[in-house]
Amino acid sequence: MRFKYVAGKYSCVTQTQTQLIDGTEVAASIRSDLISSVNRITNTGTTPQLATVLMNDDPASQTYVSMKHDDCEEVGIETRDITIDPEAPAAELFDTVDELNTDPSIHGILVQMPLPDHVDEREVLRRIDPKKDVDGFHPENVGRLVAGQPRYKPCTPHGIQKLLIAADIETEGADAVVIGRSNIVGKPMANLLIQKADAGNATVTLCHSRTNDLASKTREADIVIAAAGVPEMIDGDMLSAGTVVIDVGINRVETETGSELVGDVEFESAAEKADAITPVPGGVGPMTRAMLLWNTVKATAITTDVSVELP
Repeated sequence: MRFKYVAGKYSCVTQTQTQLIDGTEVAASIRSDLISSVNRITNTGTTPQLATVLMNDDPASQTYVSMKHDDCEEVGIETRDITIDPEAPAAELFDTVDELNTDPSIHGILVQMPLPDHVDEREVLRRIDPKKDVDGFHPENVGRLVAGQPRYKPCTPHGIQKLLIAADIETEGADAVVIGRSNIVGKPMANLLIQKADAGNATVTLCHSRTNDLASKTREADIVIAAAGVPEMIDGDMLSAGTVVIDVGINRVETETGSELVGDVEFESAAEKADAITPVPGGVGPMTRAMLLWNTVKATAITTDVSVELP
């Protein structure tokens, strides 16, 4: 199948068997399903609440936080928006996190990255109460994930699993290549794919910037998950026919007419080879935000001891 990016979206220009995995649609379905879970908790006298903490002047981060608040409002989750001057001492951020940890009305805490250079990101992540760590980055939650007993799955890898399930992609016995070894996507993604669970039981190769002959790995893969942050580093020549391609990258590149968003995958050539592929934008991104809501609802259920069914 061939696609063309026109007026902010991909449209099909030829017909074959390639499946476009629509993250916007799946995320909307998850948000809709979460409303009943939120209502069940609210009916017990507690309203789920997410606190977001922003300590940077990055317009993209500000937009992203705003979108998260809109998502929360849609499903009935309350939000608390906290901004801290990027020039403020690290102690101000630490004190803010400590206050949120002890506030019983706050069920989830999200500290938006990146942080200023003078703030130790690892210390911030360690400081968040693990039960309120809806990003899933606290060392305790990372350990539980690796042990196969996750409290919260990191939002992007969890969202990718939901996409694979929604698209009826079989992972059991599949050879999966994950490109990128970040703590946010690559490492937890590899861990989730190998576990004995839905959207798991795959054989995983984790590749990165020092991997020799990356193309030889991706051509052998049934599933390729690109999360390296390098614009269009994977193209159709690096894939075999029938591959499933999940593109995590969101990169703004300059063009003759301005700029545009592209993924880590060169979409058109990859779509010619793939059985299924996610677009950028509209693929993994909406799922990351949806799973933040999912984790916030779960965190509230844990705190209130209310049993809810999560989609």
